Amino acid sequence: MMCMYCKGKEFIESTTTHVVTYKNCLIVIKNVPCIECEQCGETFYSDEVAQILDKIVSAAKQPAQEISVIDYRQAA
Repeated sequence: MMCMYCKGKEFIESTTTHVVTYKNCLIVIKNVPCIECEQCGETFYSDEVAQILDKIVSAAKQPAQEISVIDYRQAA
């Protein structure tokens, strides 16, 4: 695997916060598992995590609160 931004080849497993803006709402999903480039810090999601994030974001859009903060570990 190679980082698409800096071409680095060293990665670590980590967690991050995923933020989505939807209309005038902010959806914040914390503790999202990711792979982080050790050189530049860019984060990448596995296909499985990306699919779960899509489901969480879709569900969070329903109540349309101004700000939603969701813990990935509890929602996944």
